[in-house]
Amino acid sequence: MHFMLLTSADSSAASSASSIIGGIIGLAIAVLYIAALWKIFVKAGKPGWAAIIPIYNYVVLLNITGHSGWWLLVGLIPGVDIIFIIVFSIIVYWDLGKAFGRSVLFRLGLIFLYPIFILILAFDSSKYIGPRGTYVALPVQYQ
Repeated sequence: MHFMLLTSADSSAASSASSIIGGIIGLAIAVLYIAALWKIFVKAGKPGWAAIIPIYNYVVLLNITGHSGWWLLVGLIPGVDIIFIIVFSIIVYWDLGKAFGRSVLFRLGLIFLYPIFILILAFDSSKYIGPRGTYVALPVQYQ
């Protein structure tokens, strides 16, 4: 019987390779998410570049869905933050679907399968009809 001994160098090389692959996959997912938010912001008449600014992108998302940017401050309260983030996500994703005139099933998809449905919302032909589904006149579209 022959046993193959792995040295720490072999283990280290495999670990480095998996870290690089994981980093590339993570970067690709981040780029897709930013592209999706960018498209959604432009559809809603907001500047697309807002998708790449941390925290501000949530303020813009809240504005698109008809909520105040002050909601973010509640997320800073210790003990309340986890519960708030869950409730916040459900409400905002529901209202995001509503702002684009999407069905109840699509809005449920945004809540439970967000990575898939945010891409569908971004790259389909849906139009922004206003916060919480009320029709509004859009300002000049940003590119």
